[in-house]
Amino acid sequence: MRSGVVTEEQGRQNIYAIEPQVYVDVESRVGFTDYAEKLNGRLAMIGFVSMLVLEVATGHGLLSLFSSL
Repeated sequence: MRSGVVTEEQGRQNIYAIEPQVYVDVESRVGFTDYAEKLNGRLAMIGFVSMLVLEVATGHGLLSLFSSL
């Protein structure tokens, strides 16, 4: 492991920041990837459950709530 510490003659230390190792993610996150499909499914489940909770709490469906505004 590289050290960013330089010790001078009088024993004082100069501590330099070490840049992290850069890497390139090989897997693309564009299109129909597993990541995109999982995220889309989770968001759809959250939306569906939220719609059911709204309907139970108000006694009206989603479309009737929008038509009453």
